[in-house]
Amino acid sequence: VAKDLAIDLMVLNDPGVRVIDRGRKQYFALREKTGHLVTAERIDREQLCRLVEKCVLRCEVIVEGEM
Repeated sequence: VAKDLAIDLMVLNDPGVRVIDRGRKQYFALREKTGHLVTAERIDREQLCRLVEKCVLRCEVIVEGEM
């Protein structure tokens, strides 16, 4: 994420940087030291998308003051 947004890794330590999922659970996290977007917990496709052929999880990365 840091590379894609061309921001310094130090910015990721700021409380204005967060990952928001569109649901009750937080499935993604942002590693402050590397800037990588990772899964925060195990994702069970069968539970989330059992009746849907194409399963998509969306999230937003918010960087306040940088964009």
